Amino acid sequence: MKRIQSIDFARGLVMVIMALDHVRDLMHTDAFTQDPTDLNTTTPILFFTRWITHLCAPTFVFLSGVSVFMSLESSKNLVEVRSFLLKRGLWLLFLEVTVVNFGIWFDVHFQTIMFQVIGAIGFGFIVIGFLLKFSTSGIGRVGFFLLLLYPLLALVPFSDGIRNSLGILFFPALIPVGAKFTFFMSYPPIPWLAIMMLGFGFGPMFLDKSSKSLFLKYGLISLGLFSVVRLVNIYGDPALWSVQKNTMYTLLSFLNVSKYPPSPLYVFVTLGVIFLKMWWAEGRNNKLIEIMKVYGKVPLFYYLIHWYVVHLTMFAIVFVKGYKVSDLVFGPFKFGRPESGGGVSLSYVYLIWLVIVILMYPLCKWYGTYKEANKSKTWLRYL
Repeated sequence: MKRIQSIDFARGLVMVIMALDHVRDLMHTDAFTQDPTDLNTTTPILFFTRWITHLCAPTFVFLSGVSVFMSLESSKNLVEVRSFLLKRGLWLLFLEVTVVNFGIWFDVHFQTIMFQVIGAIGFGFIVIGFLLKFSTSGIGRVGFFLLLLYPLLALVPFSDGIRNSLGILFFPALIPVGAKFTFFMSYPPIPWLAIMMLGFGFGPMFLDKSSKSLFLKYGLISLGLFSVVRLVNIYGDPALWSVQKNTMYTLLSFLNVSKYPPSPLYVFVTLGVIFLKMWWAEGRNNKLIEIMKVYGKVPLFYYLIHWYVVHLTMFAIVFVKGYKVSDLVFGPFKFGRPESGGGVSLSYVYLIWLVIVILMYPLCKWYGTYKEANKSKTWLRYL
């Protein structure tokens, strides 16, 4: 099946943006002490540096659902597609707890295992593999209502045992494993599964001849839903907005939606923006789109490699600033950066991010060309 420009563009765009968040996480001077969405301490530029990266995970997961639909539409073989999804899902879960987590922490003892977007997509592939016998629209509707209603579970008075065992599927959790290890459920799988199911339900739209107008339509509907429900300020996000010290900070409060777990309003606003970006890109040709497509054609390759590039760059900066190997701190929720410093200002975060994205371009272009020229190699479907 022919590649769809809007999908490759959207994936590439959010991968470029995603790297900004990870550079900030590891290298910003105040990354360990300041929450960029805490309105009591943040600045508008720091807030939006974090907020813009909210677009990334929902886009990844939503478009993963779309890709499942595309695979089924292309193959017409439910058994074959289900088998591939199960194997790819297990592969992604393996990568999450090994390659990805080492890239994040650089801890040879793996004292912290964090379940995040790659694991959530792997889980989603496995579940959707068993749902393929149901209608596309039905899966999409279930995903929508699951996303809309799952926050109500927080109000149900479950016993501690049930809440501890089942809650991890719906809400973030920190689980000690023995005396030295910690499992962090950063991306609870059910809400993210709902987003993937929603993407699967939207799959036919990407093959529709009027897809460009549909991107605009659903982008405006999503942002309209976000605006109306957020203004009502009763449901849709656990953090209600409030009037702040000035208009700018009131706007920040209005936009300050919850990612952990992804609230309905978080999903409405992020997917709304992405739909509009795809509307802008579909049928258009320019240099920016062509560049983003290079990244977007090799999403997993980019994701895995960029963690190591970002982390090794952090070490290089630490050593340039005069620190020694003995100053590096590893362990639970430690990146290896010295506790006493080693960070850079936000302006340098942006500069380093741009350099890393530029360095990733030839790697992605090479791998994309190699993958295109070797379609018969099955293993390439897994990277």
